[in-house]
Amino acid sequence: QVQLVESGGGSVQPGGSLRLSCAASESSSSIRTMGWHRRAPGKPRELVALVTSDGDLRYAGPVKGRFTISRDIAKNTVDLQMTSLKPEDTAVYYCYVLSSTGFIYWGQGTQVTVSS
Repeated sequence: QVQLVESGGGSVQPGGSLRLSCAASESSSSIRTMGWHRRAPGKPRELVALVTSDGDLRYAGPVKGRFTISRDIAKNTVDLQMTSLKPEDTAVYYCYVLSSTGFIYWGQGTQVTVSS
C-alpha cells in the first residue's frame, strides 16, 4: 500500500503561482507513474499532468505551458509548479501513483482556489 501526502494548496489571485508537492511512502522502484488529477466543482476528475518512470511527461491541454511537473526519484516525490493561474484552475488537486503491480493510489487532495 502506497501512502501519499500532499502539500502546497491554497488561495491565490489570477496570474499567481502555487507549487504542490506529493511524497510517496514507497520506493521509486515500485512506482511506474506519478502525477496529478483535479476535480473542479460540478465536474469529473481530470488528468492534469503525469511523469512516467522513464521520464516521459504528459500535460492536459488547458495547463500546457503554465504547469510543470517534476519528479525526484531519490526522494519519492512529485511536484506540480503552477503559474499564470486562472479561476478555472480552481479545484481539489489529487496526487496519484500507478504502481508497478498495476494498482492506483490517491492522495487525500489539496484545495487550490484562484480568485480575485
